[in-house]
Amino acid sequence: MKILAFGVQADEQPLIEKTFTDAGLGEPHCLKVFLTEDTAPIAAGHEVISTSVNADLGDRVLRVLAAGGTRMIAQRSTGFNNIDLDVARELGLTVARVSYYSPYSVAEFAWTLAMAVNRRVVRAAARTRDFDFRLDGLLGRDMRGRTVGVVGTGKIGEAFTRIAHGFGMHLLGWDVAPNPECVDLGMEYVEKDDLLASADLISLHVPLLPSTRHLIDATALRAMKDDAILVNSSRGGLVDTEALVNELRAGRFAGVGLDVYEAEAGLFFLDKSLTVVEDDTLARLVTFPNVLVTSHQAYYTVDALEQIIDATVQNVTDFLAGRRSDNVLVPARDAAAA
Repeated sequence: MKILAFGVQADEQPLIEKTFTDAGLGEPHCLKVFLTEDTAPIAAGHEVISTSVNADLGDRVLRVLAAGGTRMIAQRSTGFNNIDLDVARELGLTVARVSYYSPYSVAEFAWTLAMAVNRRVVRAAARTRDFDFRLDGLLGRDMRGRTVGVVGTGKIGEAFTRIAHGFGMHLLGWDVAPNPECVDLGMEYVEKDDLLASADLISLHVPLLPSTRHLIDATALRAMKDDAILVNSSRGGLVDTEALVNELRAGRFAGVGLDVYEAEAGLFFLDKSLTVVEDDTLARLVTFPNVLVTSHQAYYTVDALEQIIDATVQNVTDFLAGRRSDNVLVPARDAAAA
């Protein structure tokens, strides 16, 4: 059994190699490069490949993989909007993902972003490194007594809400169905427009689907308070970034914290410090003093990585044993019937 893992970060490589080896699957071949149309031929001869969230698993890449002998794709993430499932099914490729890992990793990081922009932590740290200890421009706000709007109240949204409850905030939620755990905390479910207009802090925790793409568009942004804080630690495509830049240029919002960006593929997880970044929208976004952009690291804790890798190993083991779990997006039997 030959297993190839694309897009492996230095911190996770020892965990991947040990966990696969301990499970009797042998040590996988780990690559830092991400799966793209250019790198897909490297997978030739590998029955199983493991990919990260920014891998290109579109039509052309999947056909290259299948032609090279790949039979199973084990994605190391919950999201799978980067995978053409219909083509995978047509080609007989089994596809699995990690349907669950620590929701606290993302929820806690969303709060890290919120408090960092609220209390101007990045600006303050940069100043003190230069021995500038002025407080001008560092004024923040108490969270206690203010209103938080949680867009998406699944496991991560619920964890975020529990932290907000600890701050003593008024809780507003929006989702297709109320989460009883959030209701017990005192959350009031309202229409999206009401949430946007009322919340001092808005945090996004919904998946990226055709129905949620640009959920926060120009109209939604204009509905928000001028001094609101917006945090997105879910998927970049939830926010219309050009519309956001336009609002920021108008001097709106107390802070924006983004761990994801809708055009992050080919940028995030890579060192671009010595190259010219041609994405004018991103280049403009990072210049605003009230904006903090991080590189899709909300999930990146030891606890979450261990759960993600354990689940990935289990997905591969299940595939080899002919078992099907809730993590499987395209089962072997569906592929065989196609």
